[in-house]
Amino acid sequence: MNYDKSQLTTAPRTGYPTLLYSDLQTDLSDIKADIAILGMPFGMAYTPKGYNNDQSNAPAAIRQLTDRIVRAPGHYDFDIGGPLLQGRSDIRFVDCGDVMPNLMNAREHYEKCEIAIDQILRGGGLPIILGGDHGITTPVLRGYKDHGPITLVHIDAHLDWRQEVNGVTEGLSSPIRRASEMGHVEDIVQIGLRAQGSARPEDLQAASEYGATLIPAYELHDIGIDAVLDRIPDGRNYYISFDADGLDPTVMPAVDGPAPGGMSFVQARKLIHGLVRKGRVRGMDIVEIQPAKDNASKLTCVTAGRLIVNLIGASIAAGYFPIDR
Repeated sequence: MNYDKSQLTTAPRTGYPTLLYSDLQTDLSDIKADIAILGMPFGMAYTPKGYNNDQSNAPAAIRQLTDRIVRAPGHYDFDIGGPLLQGRSDIRFVDCGDVMPNLMNAREHYEKCEIAIDQILRGGGLPIILGGDHGITTPVLRGYKDHGPITLVHIDAHLDWRQEVNGVTEGLSSPIRRASEMGHVEDIVQIGLRAQGSARPEDLQAASEYGATLIPAYELHDIGIDAVLDRIPDGRNYYISFDADGLDPTVMPAVDGPAPGGMSFVQARKLIHGLVRKGRVRGMDIVEIQPAKDNASKLTCVTAGRLIVNLIGASIAAGYFPIDR
């Protein structure tokens, strides 16, 4: 993978040049950042038509709603107990643009994504990835190979343990199976499972044999998010993967397979803040948003943005980025 690290990404094509007023930085060759946004619009499609799925439009759609997510970065935000960057002018907050595919090389964007994540981590950054379908989590997690071990916390209605679909092993139904094969992923916790997706009984068996902690949505609602946090090992490096359908469709309706009974925004916010305090959150992605289905208020994209705001504010407040660096 001998790619020019100054040309791994391209600048976003949207009315807002970056997410949440961050600085644009597409040259990742010597990046120094505290918080880094990265767009990964395309996964690994199962069919030719799949390369044009609506999820690929989500990074641009979320960026476009910057001033709906945060009206002004200096205003007080009750979700995080202060302004977006907690009044810290020294925080290096950047948007690295998007990793785009090469139609002549179907794997190239996965390889570039892996390198981009590694570069961000080497530069001290907390990557926040805008998908794209859930296939993008596979190359993102590979980028942590030299930065582990990590505990994967996965919020989703679906299990995502398929071995393959149409011969494709790194698509949207397989990221957690692929994560289980990575030596630097030491634990997997899956929250919000419900209804029926692509999982077959043998996929559930594989997850159980691996030792994944499976917490269906109804168990979450019965025991509460605090009890769920107690089941996640303390003092770890956490990577959070939010599939939009893991949240209830009352707050994230613009998904391919909405199912009632999902995680609430309040629970998701508390999960983020709780993990920030339990150990160190090393990254997060939000995937599987279909902007064409979002309602007039753009609630799904705004909710995604507010999850990002909570991670940014909570991590700065928790002292992740000391002033004297």
